[in-house]
Amino acid sequence: MITHSVSPETSKPLVSAVNVHKSFGDLEVLKGIDLEVRAGETIVVLGPSGSGKSTFLRCINHLERIQQGAIRVGDVQVGYEVRNGRVYHAPPSTLARQRKGIGMVFQQFNLYPHLTALENITEAPIGVYKERRSDAEEYAYTLLERVGLRHKANAYPRQLSGGQQQRVAIARALAIKPKLILFDEPTSALDPELVGEVLAVMRDLTKEGMTMIVVTHEIGFAKEAADRVVFMDGGKIVEQGSPQDVLVNPKHQRTRAFLNRFI
Repeated sequence: MITHSVSPETSKPLVSAVNVHKSFGDLEVLKGIDLEVRAGETIVVLGPSGSGKSTFLRCINHLERIQQGAIRVGDVQVGYEVRNGRVYHAPPSTLARQRKGIGMVFQQFNLYPHLTALENITEAPIGVYKERRSDAEEYAYTLLERVGLRHKANAYPRQLSGGQQQRVAIARALAIKPKLILFDEPTSALDPELVGEVLAVMRDLTKEGMTMIVVTHEIGFAKEAADRVVFMDGGKIVEQGSPQDVLVNPKHQRTRAFLNRFI
């Protein structure tokens, strides 16, 4: 298992989800999620399709609005602000500022096809957060070097393999200097031979102490890199614990049935 440091500040979690409910019309997708994540932890979320994993991830940075409960990242309830003692939905400018500490990597890469790798990485720092272009580009080159793609700075997404596109997407998430990165099934759209190069970058982030919540079916990555594994089913957290506890000695029948598909 990868060894890395978790913040000793155990009194206050970086991410706190309390009784989170989310519905789409009459379909209740999240049914009371409670989860805390400490700074420096890597949390891997497993579960069958339709269990609510990706929806929960999208609720953390307010890509989806919850109907009940609360999610805080640090001291901020993302998507909301308090004025005169009352809670209001945050305007877009405030939401953008709140999201600056949260990077996200999507299943389908979501790169702008008309922008180069370098331009994709600098888009948010320059366009949203008003950084100087020279500073943003200098850091982008550093990030491209970090993910092994400095030589592809001027390539467009169509000129990159799926694995390369996803590594650019990770660099883009890092460009805003986040304290938390959310990964939504980052390897599921890749050909099998390209999965390893993306997981290698993610393992490096884990070693460096980046706080990560990873929705994935990569059991090997969960065993090696996770501090905790969370198993979701039917919109609820069925069990959570160390990789040894959940993946090797699961307590719940639903967890065992899910894992048997990978044996």
